[in-house]
Amino acid sequence: MVIGVDLGGTKVRAGVAADGEIRNQTQQLFRSYGTREETLGQLIALIRSLMDKGVTGSGLGVPSVIDIEKGIVYNVVNIPSWDRVPLKDILEDEFAVPVEVNNDVNCFVLGEHRFGRVQGLRNVVGITSGTGLGSGIIINDELFHGTNCGAGEIGLLSYGEHNIEYYASGNFFEAKHKVSAIVAHDLAVSGDQKALGWWNEFGVHMGQAIKTVVYAYDPEAIVVGGSLSKAYRFFEQSMHASLKNFTFPESIKRLKILQSVNEDITLLGAAALIDAKKSASLMAERASR
Repeated sequence: MVIGVDLGGTKVRAGVAADGEIRNQTQQLFRSYGTREETLGQLIALIRSLMDKGVTGSGLGVPSVIDIEKGIVYNVVNIPSWDRVPLKDILEDEFAVPVEVNNDVNCFVLGEHRFGRVQGLRNVVGITSGTGLGSGIIINDELFHGTNCGAGEIGLLSYGEHNIEYYASGNFFEAKHKVSAIVAHDLAVSGDQKALGWWNEFGVHMGQAIKTVVYAYDPEAIVVGGSLSKAYRFFEQSMHASLKNFTFPESIKRLKILQSVNEDITLLGAAALIDAKKSASLMAERASR
């Protein structure tokens, strides 16, 4: 059994992964603007509440750039006190079990690849749209995070007057229509035509994010998650329509675009970091023989 943790700027979720399921899940509001000692104390207490003799490790997804080998977290935007935190060492010293740390969207796509919508595919990308927009990448069945854990940050690419994230995340509704994505979703569910138009517009921008991913990685499938994916049915049609003018139409015809359906998938992916690390070590050992 492995503890998976999904750490966000406003909440933290954790649970014990076993047999492809999350058990004993717990969630708390995260005191992200506390001191380093306060924030780490809350995280440690949460993990300790799940720790027992059967736990063999813990994997954490953090919305940040990370030194993957050393498990050092840098400059977490929503946790001001975390400018440089050797999280792996801190937690391994605390609990005496292996700990792995990676970007939260990387954990999302790893979860989908191991346990979710894209099992059995070798080259896939996961996109999460919520407060921001990010993507995680699997190439040849391996998680690809780049040299500095910065691969897949498509949301920061220039687009329109801002960047892709500005238009293809919850920010779009707040900046352009002065409502939250939650309100926009509730209005669309009630059949509000204005809100339905907002989501159609959002779908066009999400289509741009999809195009960027296909140009960069040419995956077999893209799985869309994050809080805004709950409104998938409201932007799916316009998203697909915006792809019709893609330069390489055969790539779009073969591409699978899927909605994430498992709310625990990032926790499962975070927990799978432990197995992923073991697998990488075994492959390296075999290659050196």
